[in-house]
Amino acid sequence: MTSCNDFLDQEPMSSVSPEKYLKDESQLEAYANKLYTDILPGHAYGYGLYGEDNHTDNQAGFGYNNRYIPGQWKTSQSSGGSYSFGNIYSCNYFFEKVLPEFEAGTISGAEEKIRQYIGEMYFMRAYEYFKRLRSYGDFPIVKATLPDQMEPLVEASKRSPRNEVARFILSDLDSAIEMMSSGKGTEKTRINRECALLMKSRVALFEGTWLKYFKDTPFVPNGPGWPGKAKDYNANYEYPTGSVESESLYFLKIAMEAAKEVAETYKGSLTVNTGVVPQDVSEPENPFMAMFYDTDLSKYKEVLLWREYSQALGVCHNVNEMVNKSNYGVGVTRGLVEGFLMENGMPIYAVGSGYHGDFTIADVRKDRDSRLSLFLKEPGQKNILVKNSAGTQAVPVEPMPDILASVDNGCYSTGYALRKGGSFDQIHCMQSKGFTGCPIFRAAEALLNYMEASYEANGTVDATAAEYWKILRNRAGVSADFEKTIAMTDMQKEKANDWGAYSANVVVDATLFNIRRERRCELMAEGLRDMDLHRWRAMDQMITTPYHIEGINFWGG
Repeated sequence: MTSCNDFLDQEPMSSVSPEKYLKDESQLEAYANKLYTDILPGHAYGYGLYGEDNHTDNQAGFGYNNRYIPGQWKTSQSSGGSYSFGNIYSCNYFFEKVLPEFEAGTISGAEEKIRQYIGEMYFMRAYEYFKRLRSYGDFPIVKATLPDQMEPLVEASKRSPRNEVARFILSDLDSAIEMMSSGKGTEKTRINRECALLMKSRVALFEGTWLKYFKDTPFVPNGPGWPGKAKDYNANYEYPTGSVESESLYFLKIAMEAAKEVAETYKGSLTVNTGVVPQDVSEPENPFMAMFYDTDLSKYKEVLLWREYSQALGVCHNVNEMVNKSNYGVGVTRGLVEGFLMENGMPIYAVGSGYHGDFTIADVRKDRDSRLSLFLKEPGQKNILVKNSAGTQAVPVEPMPDILASVDNGCYSTGYALRKGGSFDQIHCMQSKGFTGCPIFRAAEALLNYMEASYEANGTVDATAAEYWKILRNRAGVSADFEKTIAMTDMQKEKANDWGAYSANVVVDATLFNIRRERRCELMAEGLRDMDLHRWRAMDQMITTPYHIEGINFWGG
């Protein structure tokens, strides 16, 4: 009865009171931190990010994806899945609580930091909605938390036309760009303004090309058979720009503008490529290779955002273990390997190209685009980065590929295996103990996005696109004369190995194809191929003409 300080009237110390949370800078940061791991990509089990292109014409495992098997691509029986609104709800809750307090000036802390975390949340919602755009197209735009009541939930479940979803995503990214500061001079483990600009170019390029290649189908608003037409709330829908063609151009121009801002900032800062796989400890490290396996990616200006891992904190992956074994059974296809140019810029089939054939993997790598010769493993090569005595997982010398072994014992499904992302330092090669960084956004993508968007919009390679193309080819150790490559490109040969040779079951022109080829080679095994193939509508041809995955020359060399 004589207790002081009204102890029993205090808030419970074991939980956070919603009314008193999100009131200061540190709480905003903690809230955003949780969504980093829930929303952004990273190294999951197996070969991590570098295995995400499995089930495309770039990479193939031992299993197959049911979408390629007639009658087997079915809706999941599990609830939620990619239609889940959990992360979107978390973002909307944040905005409902934080924005009124921010406008009133009642959040404690440095304003720059507060704006940063609000910008990060706009980016998170945009990134989450882009996943839905890719999966579903038309999708409900939900900007507020909803009560668990049938009527408001049904009302909010009305799907908006896909281009309106894309516009909403771009609006969130514009807010993120306005709120966040540059990542220059930081560790780049937090989202920054450049990331939002690059993401803006990616989303706009996606939607611009989708609308272009899927027009006159049910997969765009007002196309024949479009399900939205049967809904009263979409029955009279009209494009804001007047037509699907002008709407496509609207997005392509946004992609150009956003990509150029990033590209102009970083075109002179791309990571140096020596073109050499070190074969002795006395040889200098190749920074371009190290950018994909270093533990600290903040020192690479080209990397705009990366995910850090820590053995001390138990936040690890097994990418390096898999690179030393089998890439978790995910091999590179012959189609991808044969798509890389020779150093002289000529396709391998061109007369006088100097191609050495595929009798051995060593022959395949010789005098090729360094992005192939660096990252395609060759039997007998030394993996000289074995420096630490802990563990026994690293492979000092690359063995012959064994396509019959188990996944855990060096089996590569196609015989062609990548070393991209792999460190051969023993300390990283222990099972699930790797802590090398994972690059999430690279500035090189901005150059590629501008090249493609400008050509799709204008039908020409303008001076800026030409400059970017030459920068990328010079870094790759390939002749910068892309016009010579275009002149020597035989689309009848290319379409046999590259799904990107098609759009809507029609073979594209050689210039556009080579822009797509550049993207395929530069972003190999970085998880964007499936997205590209879908937006290009580059798989229709397989409805009538099956495609067979091929690997090494098993019967010859």
